[in-house]
Amino acid sequence: MERIVSWRRADIGRIATSLCVALGLSAPAGVAAQQPVVDKLVLRDTIQPVSADELSRALARANSDGAHALLIELDTPGGLLDSTRQMAGAILSSKVPVVMYVSPAGARAGSAGFFLLESADIAAMAPGTNAGAAHPVLEFGGQPDDTMKQKIENDAEAFLRSYVTRRGRNTDAAVAAVQSSHSYTAEEALNQHLIDLIANNENDLLANIDGKEVTRMDGSKMTLHVGGARIELIKPNIREKLLGWLVDPNIALIFLVGGALLIYLEFNAPGTIVPGALGTLMVLLAVFALNLLPVRYTAVMLLVAAAALIVLEAKVGGHGALAIAGIVCLTFGMLTLVAAPVPEMNVHPWLAISVSAAFGTITVFLVRLAVRARRQKARIGADAMVGRMAKAMEQLSPDGHVLVEGEIWRAVASAPVTAGTALRVVGHEELLLRVEPEGAAPAAKPAT
Repeated sequence: MERIVSWRRADIGRIATSLCVALGLSAPAGVAAQQPVVDKLVLRDTIQPVSADELSRALARANSDGAHALLIELDTPGGLLDSTRQMAGAILSSKVPVVMYVSPAGARAGSAGFFLLESADIAAMAPGTNAGAAHPVLEFGGQPDDTMKQKIENDAEAFLRSYVTRRGRNTDAAVAAVQSSHSYTAEEALNQHLIDLIANNENDLLANIDGKEVTRMDGSKMTLHVGGARIELIKPNIREKLLGWLVDPNIALIFLVGGALLIYLEFNAPGTIVPGALGTLMVLLAVFALNLLPVRYTAVMLLVAAAALIVLEAKVGGHGALAIAGIVCLTFGMLTLVAAPVPEMNVHPWLAISVSAAFGTITVFLVRLAVRARRQKARIGADAMVGRMAKAMEQLSPDGHVLVEGEIWRAVASAPVTAGTALRVVGHEELLLRVEPEGAAPAAKPAT
């Protein structure tokens, strides 16, 4: 009996040890399964429709995969107000908390970026960054009157106040960024209660906000559980990469000019197909890209005027004056084509000047060749032989055979000609050529 009891005790001990080992081995797996996930989106460009699409896709993914938060690493000089409103609205209505982090050192949340920073549930900055300078700029250029300027400023201020107050941040300091284009360092933004914290890196940021309670726009409270979270980067898809590349006004301008030139070559050399197809594709891509950007109608009119002046130079011959005027219009049209609210969205001046000069010169040259070719009468058969050099294949007395451009023709001379004599075709009667010895004065036509 004692043996049975001792065996059972030993058996129970072994079973308990095995269970402890099994639980010990499975504990890390269980912890890993419960590890929070934070999705991350990097925005390092001007704010435009492509940026809005990227943010919309990132928010949809964060909602679908159960992420505890969406971390947005921001570095932007600003951008379009319409896209900013769309992105801020998406952040404010997001079910997943949004953490906006201006990083790395040297990054900025300028202009439109400041609106996005303040719209997030958690606003953070890295040391050595800045934010602000959010005064609105009229997209279509020019200096608005005082009433219009005040309306634009008041609208932007009201938009910012509408959510800065709900986020519990300093409304006066935020409005100052709009009214006087004030910009803040990370330390100044923290002291002014425009951001929630300064973090050295992502892990530091998540560790500091873990357990923090945030108030959503609907008034509900939510506690963040992001300590030690696994960060999953949301990369741009092929469509966003392509559009992000095309939306650069410099690229769009090169595509527009290059495509127009290729289409012109196709019209002057029908049947080549490749220039026409490639040019059409380039122009369509350029138009699509420019459709995403604010385009000035006055710049479009300058481009049309430039085309008209260049064609007139080729047709009527303005001694270069019309061509120069056309190139000047082309340059100013390209420089002002995109009504950029920030310098980073402008067409580079040197690109506009070089492309305008090259395109204008090439176009004038090609149009002149085309006009000259159309003015020349088509000459075939015997008409094409007039003025050509010929060689007598036999004695012409007065008619015989001559060799012209590798072809044998019957010809008649005004005086006998020996074989091998160099001749010139001076006319023809149907298929009979009239020739004269090279260097001889043309025979007078008989009076009628």
